[in-house]
Amino acid sequence: MQSLTSRILELRGQRNLLDPHRPWLFLSEDEFSAAGCLQTTSTIFLTNRECPWKCVMCDLWKNTTTQSVPHGAIAEQIRHALQQLPPATNLKLYNSGSFFDSAAVSPAEWPAIAELIRSFGTVTVENHPQLCDHRCGEFRDLCGTTLEVAVGLETAHEPTLLRLNKRMDLDDYRRACDTLRRQQIRIRSFILLRPPWTSETEGIDRALQSLDFAFNHGADVCTVIPCRESGGMMAELRAAGEFSPPQIESLHRVLREALTWGRGRVFADLWDLATAESPADQEWLVQLQRMNETQQPD
Repeated sequence: MQSLTSRILELRGQRNLLDPHRPWLFLSEDEFSAAGCLQTTSTIFLTNRECPWKCVMCDLWKNTTTQSVPHGAIAEQIRHALQQLPPATNLKLYNSGSFFDSAAVSPAEWPAIAELIRSFGTVTVENHPQLCDHRCGEFRDLCGTTLEVAVGLETAHEPTLLRLNKRMDLDDYRRACDTLRRQQIRIRSFILLRPPWTSETEGIDRALQSLDFAFNHGADVCTVIPCRESGGMMAELRAAGEFSPPQIESLHRVLREALTWGRGRVFADLWDLATAESPADQEWLVQLQRMNETQQPD
């Protein structure tokens, strides 16, 4: 029988051609910060080796390389982006995988990276729960700044989590959070809204349950990501009636409810919604943006 990973790879299209010495995207944005106000954040999407985990819903592989980038390339990418971006208080380094995957970001490159980023108030990197260990604290100490590690919980509904091929369970997430907390590292968690095999109502309820689970285990901030149809396996699941993208109203409901808890910052990921065309969707988008910026339920 064909494995799920093999099927995911079989259904993929072509990845984008990238320069290993340049980030594939970088931008400046305002985000409501831990300081209780909007602060400018530089976000750099690093060109990097593909994540070794092959998740059902992932489309980040499209902007990755098949091999590790050359030594020094990550620092060069960061330097290039920061030279183009306006001054910012905080920095996000997203590498379409795990920052503490040594085949993606070699520890030998940490000193050069630390020199570039130590002036930022908070630096956010992303990492798989199974790779949250002593290295996180070592990198934070080298940078001398506040470190935030973004961890993909995805869903606290464990049967669905196990089907996503992320090869983690809720205990892995708990252990990761415990490790990060002991090292006094902030935690950002990603939550999927309506992953495959989930109805619209289940999507809302499980997203709220997942937010509650994340905050219970020490998350400081959570981002709710509408699960998107990104081709490949997700297209196959949609054709089989096992997946439909969530409605924008559902995202609004989840964000609004979570903000009333007052347990931590919560953001709606609006990456694919900025091109909303209908007047109704545009109004929902305005409200979502306002809640993101004020952290007040609309």
